[in-house]
Formats: sequence, structure tokens, C-alpha cells
Amino acid sequence: MKGFLIAGTASGVGKTTVTLAITAALRRRGYTVQPFKGGPDFLDTGHHTRIAGRTARNLDTWMLSAEANRDVIRHASHGADVLLVEGMMGLFDGKGGASESGSSAEIAKLLKLPVVLVLDAGKIARSIAAMVLGFELFDPELPLAGVILNRVAGDRHFRILEASIKSACKTPVLGWLPRESAIAIPERHLGLQTAEEGETGEGLERLIDTLSDLANKHMDIPLLMDLECGLDINLQALPVVCKTRDEIRIGVARDQAFSFYYEDNLDLLQQHGAALLPFSPMHDEFLPPDLDALYLAGGYPELHAVQVSENAAMLSAIREFVASGRPVYAECGGMIFLSQQLTTRDGTTYPMAGVLPFEIEITGKLVGFGYVNVELTNDCLLGKAGTVLRGHSFHYSRISNEFQVATNYRLQYSLSGRTESEGYRLGNMLASYVHLHFRAEPTIARSFVEAAIASRTSNLVPQ
Repeated sequence: MKGFLIAGTASGVGKTTVTLAITAALRRRGYTVQPFKGGPDFLDTGHHTRIAGRTARNLDTWMLSAEANRDVIRHASHGADVLLVEGMMGLFDGKGGASESGSSAEIAKLLKLPVVLVLDAGKIARSIAAMVLGFELFDPELPLAGVILNRVAGDRHFRILEASIKSACKTPVLGWLPRESAIAIPERHLGLQTAEEGETGEGLERLIDTLSDLANKHMDIPLLMDLECGLDINLQALPVVCKTRDEIRIGVARDQAFSFYYEDNLDLLQQHGAALLPFSPMHDEFLPPDLDALYLAGGYPELHAVQVSENAAMLSAIREFVASGRPVYAECGGMIFLSQQLTTRDGTTYPMAGVLPFEIEITGKLVGFGYVNVELTNDCLLGKAGTVLRGHSFHYSRISNEFQVATNYRLQYSLSGRTESEGYRLGNMLASYVHLHFRAEPTIARSFVEAAIASRTSNLVPQ
């Protein structure tokens, strides 16, 4: 299997742009590209999916076991010609400063992926060689397959950079990209804009053409395609879906405001017999018919608070569904959607669904950040008490009022070691700021589907 990992010297050097350009060039040459993103990222995967035409997946050596990561690769790469993994942060950045745990380097070693290193060359010349040499020497067990230079001023600048690297380093230079506004992805507080906000149709095809033209002009695509994943992938299609007696129907909120899903979470729900029915809290007036449960993911509800709050029919439908006792699982933005109200940075307050007694306010700084261990303190939708799950937290909001709601999680943050009670439980509803990766504990998806089955068979749903 052809494949490699695109890493960076740091965040913000242009890994995503380079990944998208290479993906577009390979797609235009007729290759089927399966994209992946290292780490707990929902935004980059959306852009990968748009350009590759295949759903991107997340790899993570902290949240997932080695075998779970291999499973993600095996299942997702079925039918692909090349797998392309974009790393996170800097190549060696991970859970802490003393080890490679959770880093792109660890992913590359685990999955035997050659590493292509991206450097921001916008304000540098001969010193670029010192950077490349440092990455070569830092970990001899992780040889670099090549470097790509981003934000280069032009051909003359590139020749200076290339000569410098060749004079002191053994890593080949595989190409460069100029600073090009046509392919820049706007950013905001959580990172890049979502793929749902990008071009579609002819606009998307023009973007793919632009990315492809830049990569073909400035990069050695044939040399990149000589790189191979050393893992014995043993490509597999997804297992046959396990059918229940009656298909369980789970409504999945998905639009511009709610899009932060690990695709493997959805796959696992389907493998356990669930049919997933997408709906838009922004645009739809009604939920899909005959639902047994709801899954409300994170996203940017604060950017679309007007549309969400003015959709009175949907807010009413959500309240009725929660009152029926059917299971509801919400993460971050989904939890905000279930709250009483949301106050944005400009001080405007918008009513939400009103089923959790929370008043949420958007903050000017990151409130929760990092990997999180989650121990279930009581039996709930996602498993039995004592089950340990893994996820991550990343949000610019907080609960601003006092409240009394039962909790179901004991959280421990990996960076600070701080612990707290969270995972708010109200009836058959579970809500949290934590984004869980269901492959971290395979029983999660089964438990959620079983909770939906139990709700149906116990006659909690009005007939």
C-alpha cells in the first residue's frame, strides 16, 4: 500500500494545505486517496473529505490502542490506492514533553509510515538547514523520507533553500508551495473554518484544480508515490452490520452548526445495528420519524445561534423527544443546544432547547483543553459503572449559572492531572463537554444501541 505521513515542525506551518494539494494532485491523476488525520481533530478531516472524495478518519495513539489504530487503517483503506495521514502539531509533540506518547512520530512508527516534513520557509533562508538537521538527529529511529517547503517567495528563494538543505542534510527536498491566497483556509477560535462552509459544486472542482496544479508544478509527485506504508494492512471491508430484530433508528444532528463527529463512532453504531438518520437543527422543522435515540455532536452553535434559536419547531421537537424518555447523547456543542440559553461574545443571549438547566456563555479564551480519561461512575447510556473511556476536551465556553444535575463521569485531564465530576445525566439524557472516541472502548456503541432497544421495549416511547 502506498502511503506516508505529512508532519510539520510546528502547528501552523501548512500541513493541511500541503496535504490537500497532494491529495488533489493524486486524485486528478486517477488515484483513490484515503485521508487520515492524527490527533483529536474534526476540522481538518472535513477538508480532507471534500478534496479526496472519501471520508477521512482519525488516528490517535493516546485515545486508541495500537490495534484500534490498525483497525481504523485496515477498514478505511479498503479500495484505496494510497493512504495519506496528516499529523498534528509538530512531529514530536504529543501528550507531554518527556516522551513521544500521542505524537505524529508515534503514529508513524506504529503504522510504519514514511514521514514527509513540512517547514514554513516564509521568513528563512540558509537557517532552514539547521531546522532540517535538528529533526534528522532528534530521533534516528524515525528517518525522514523528504521535506516540503511552504510559503516560499518564488523559484529563486526555493533554490537558496534547497542548496542549503543539500549542503548539510541527507533528507531529500520533494518540493515546495508558494504563498497562495486562493488555497488559504480561513481560521477562527477553534481552528480552521469547517468544510461545510467551503465551496461546493463547480467552486469545489476549481479549488481541487488549483491545488492539483500547484502540487504538480512545484512537487515531485512520482517520488512521493514511491513511498510505501510498511505495515501489513491486510485490507478489510467493514464487517457485516449486526441487525437487531427491528432496526434501531438514531437521529444524528449534522449541518453547519453541528459536524464534529469521529466517523468511526458512526461506523460502530451502524455495525451494532443502528440506522443513522441525519437532520439539521438549523434548517429542519421536524426530527426524522420513528427515532429511537438522538446523537448531538459538537460544532459551532455560537456562530449560528440566530438560526438555531429561531427554529422554534425543532426546539419543540427536541423537548418532546427528551420528555419521551428515549436516549439522547450530546457532546459539547450538542450540550449547548440542549441548554437554557447561549450568550455570545457580544452579550446577546439566544434561547436554546431548554432541557438542561444550563446557561452557557462563550468565552474569550480556551476553557477546556487536552486529552481526558473518563470513568463512568454510574450505569448509563454508554456503559456500566467503572468503565474507562477516553476522549478530548476543547471549548471556548462555560456554564455560567449554578445548577443541580446528576453527574456520570469522573474526569482526569492528561495535561494537568486535574479531576472533576462531569457527564451530566438527566433522565435518559447524557451530556458532556468531552468528545469521546468510541473505538477507545468498543462497548460504547453497543451500550448506546442497547439503551435505545431497552427504551423501545420498555414502552417508554408513547405509542
